[in-house]
Amino acid sequence: MSKVDLARQPMPAQDPKDRIRNFEEVALGYTLEQAKAEASRCLQCKKPFCRDGCPVRDDIPTFIKALRDGDMAESSRVIKGDNNLPAICGRVCPQESQCEALCVLARKGAPIAIGRLERYVGDWELRYGEHKEGLRARPSGKRVAIVGSGPAGVTCAADLARCGHEVTIFEALHSPGGVLYYGIPNFRLPKDIMRAEIEGVKALGVEVSLDTVVGKTVDLDELLGDGYSAVFLGTGAGLPNFQRIPGENLNGVYSANEFLTRTNLMKAYRFPEYDTPIKVGRRVAVIGAGNVAMDSVRCALRYGVDEGRIVYRRSEEEMPARREEVEHAVEEGVIFELLTAPTRILDSGQGWVAGMECQRMALGEPDASGRRRPVPVAGSEFVIECETVIVAIGTSPNPLLPRATPDLGVSKHGTVIADAHTGRTTKDGVWAGGDAVTGAATVIEAMGAGKRAAADIDDYLGGLTDR
Repeated sequence: MSKVDLARQPMPAQDPKDRIRNFEEVALGYTLEQAKAEASRCLQCKKPFCRDGCPVRDDIPTFIKALRDGDMAESSRVIKGDNNLPAICGRVCPQESQCEALCVLARKGAPIAIGRLERYVGDWELRYGEHKEGLRARPSGKRVAIVGSGPAGVTCAADLARCGHEVTIFEALHSPGGVLYYGIPNFRLPKDIMRAEIEGVKALGVEVSLDTVVGKTVDLDELLGDGYSAVFLGTGAGLPNFQRIPGENLNGVYSANEFLTRTNLMKAYRFPEYDTPIKVGRRVAVIGAGNVAMDSVRCALRYGVDEGRIVYRRSEEEMPARREEVEHAVEEGVIFELLTAPTRILDSGQGWVAGMECQRMALGEPDASGRRRPVPVAGSEFVIECETVIVAIGTSPNPLLPRATPDLGVSKHGTVIADAHTGRTTKDGVWAGGDAVTGAATVIEAMGAGKRAAADIDDYLGGLTDR
């Protein structure tokens, strides 16, 4: 029996001293030789547990074997059969807690770099592959409306288009992509990659209607009465949460949503070439430790601040951000203020942020999330000097569409009530999935919800008498 190869291929990346001065992609991707070397480590398990960790059930061993053998067209065909956005997922999915966590080599601390290989194949497909209309079934004559062009909506749209349905995506913003566009910085997900993946979906015949706010420009009943047999809601969770501590209304306090939208969608970092500036001081404190918090603090560094700091009430072990994003933040000089909770934001006397008062925390018993609950340490208050505070503690669904649709059931948290397996809502002809249903989660989980809903919508449309 040959020896198991535990030498996981490292990912080439920009030097930290260079990349904090630009918004270009940090991780540079494997070469063909590196991709084949990593693929050759795969044991091709008879029971591939890695697939169980993937919300869209990618056929991971098969696409990796084809890559190992140099058959890129086959590798791409396999992965695109399950995943409409592999170049995106390979960059932003938390593989270490999903597919790679269940790889048998993870027991040895060296799981196959599934995400990096997925990225390589996805990039190859964008560069050399063909978007073939032959992938589509015979036209069904049925029309489906998709609300939102984020990962759930785009996935649902692509799967339905392949089934032969006529699909239109309605997007509120002036560019498609949802959180993939406005929420994730270029240095982590280049916009040309995101746009190319969207173009691949459009090549299936999907139409995209921009600047259309469903619930205001048009409502669900109007869509259902205008020839659409089904509607899928993939509206995401774009409403920022705040801590409700004193001083959150001061100038210099941003929600991460606003900060990242100004940066990514409105190109604030290229002011005055683009006319939406963003003001940051010399020192920036970001509250939270998820991917959005890492994106925010790393964007702040690229604006030229002297100090970027993460303030998180738990320890490093509980940080929800992808491991790679944390490692990149550390390399770029981000300061981590762990076991620390803000208590109030200080006023300069002129309505601007002058600092943030915090309190040290200790970890107690686990809470409902399974993580140990932070407990304040008496008498441990101190002040972090900063001019800008970015709040990155999660988001909730925007209430606009539910408020405009009284018969659409929502939970007490504002999420749309939908069946976890089918996506069916309380309103006839309407499905929902992704962050609009679960609250803020991962891209791949939203895609999984989009796929499940698409399968159920296709079944539903097949049962209509005029098909």
